Amino acid sequence: MIKIHTEKAPAAVGPYSQAIVSNGMVYTSGQIAINPATNTVEANTIEEQTEQVIKNLGEVLKTAGSSFEKAVKTTCFLADMNDFAAFNKVYGKYFKELPARSCVAVKTLPKNVLVEIEVIAESSL
Repeated sequence: MIKIHTEKAPAAVGPYSQAIVSNGMVYTSGQIAINPATNTVEANTIEEQTEQVIKNLGEVLKTAGSSFEKAVKTTCFLADMNDFAAFNKVYGKYFKELPARSCVAVKTLPKNVLVEIEVIAESSL
């Protein structure tokens, strides 16, 4: 088991890792729209927040020897299911291999963000 950490994505804010690589697979923790340079949520719209989340995930995946193309499953959490179509538009630009996915609406997300995504992907580590 390898614990993954990169300064190019937000640091874990609790007792967890950004991701774990085990048996050729990477399991990311959920990422929210924190800009790692400022450690704050700067994006306001679902589109802007989804872009930041995916940027964060891309850095974690890269550090873990993976990429969006190697994703096999994502779990997506939305604060408002009315954002589903706008979220999908951004998500679809990056997850072109169409991994399996769950997408649910939740009552509240950390820092009152609009979206959180976690990924399971193949890893070369």
